[in-house]
Amino acid sequence: MSIDNLLERAARLEFLSAEEGVYLFQNAATAALMEVADELRKNRIANNVVTWIIDRNTNTTNVCIANCKFCNFYRRPGHEESYITSIDVYRKKIDELFSYGGNQLLLQGGHHPDLGLDYYCDLFSTLKSMYPDLKLHALGPPEIAHITKLEKSTHSAVLEALMEAGLDSLPGAGAEILSDRVRRLISKGKCGSKEWLDIMRAAHQLHLTSSATMMFGHIETDLERMQHLVDIRQVQAEKPEDAKGFIAFIPWPFQDEDTILKRLKRARNTCTGDEYVRMIAMSRIMLPNVTNIQASWLTVGKQVAQVCLHAGANDFGSIMIEENVVSAAGAAFRFTSQGIQDAIRDAGFTPQLRTQEYAYRALPAEMIQQELNTEELIVD
Repeated sequence: MSIDNLLERAARLEFLSAEEGVYLFQNAATAALMEVADELRKNRIANNVVTWIIDRNTNTTNVCIANCKFCNFYRRPGHEESYITSIDVYRKKIDELFSYGGNQLLLQGGHHPDLGLDYYCDLFSTLKSMYPDLKLHALGPPEIAHITKLEKSTHSAVLEALMEAGLDSLPGAGAEILSDRVRRLISKGKCGSKEWLDIMRAAHQLHLTSSATMMFGHIETDLERMQHLVDIRQVQAEKPEDAKGFIAFIPWPFQDEDTILKRLKRARNTCTGDEYVRMIAMSRIMLPNVTNIQASWLTVGKQVAQVCLHAGANDFGSIMIEENVVSAAGAAFRFTSQGIQDAIRDAGFTPQLRTQEYAYRALPAEMIQQELNTEELIVD
């Protein structure tokens, strides 16, 4: 294999194999990967724009029987700290979300043994009746798989019922690494890689927009990382022509603080800034049919995320009004609306507020006034 040949093929939007991806990742210079990925971004995204969103990541419950070895958030059924979020709590959280100018709720939880399809349909329809403009970016393939088993139903039937109740889009949660070898060791209680992919296939057939993720840097091999990207690309290639399918891909490094994986000395986060930038570039190179690549500033910080904008990423994600799961394992970075826009501008790009469907939206009036006040202070 030749690095130059592989990079030339990537620039022509050819689908590289997992083995070819490994060769590039292990042998090409970071600058070379960044250059090609940056050109691919420019060809897909107009006007040097980097998007961001205002949303809130609220958890339906912390009760979970999946027993993932990288999760500090979950509690077993009956635990004194276990909870199911009440409507009153949702009301307070959503009111605050709207006050910040956001209208999307990223709603996820655990594999609660007693919460089936009726619960989620009732919850979604109740929230939508209270807040007609609310967008629900909710659950994820492992939760869909769990609900399907509880109901003895099918993925498509469960998704259709949830969409009728108000589900707007499906997060790419629980992908971790799409290798059953890895999943047996770190998340045995979750659905396998084939079922995760099949649920996304079913969502796309229903024209339900989704995202895809990767949590890397624990026990997986480089080949398993690249095969993960190839599998995502394949599902995207199978979507109906008029469906958006995977609208974005979001990779982030494993956060290991106080996790079982770290305590058992089976894995720890050794991902450097350079490695993360290289993975962002490889994501752009290996996924020519996915438009948006998001840099996870929550886990790598502002400076590394800014470099990623020159390595194929075109999205800075959310200001994260609330986030509990990844933060419980050590992710500690935070942004305000002003801060995320400043970070994008400082990296040489134009910030653009977006929806989950990546449609541009205007800044809320209160944010425009905040920016004007900031400019006045600078002038003075």
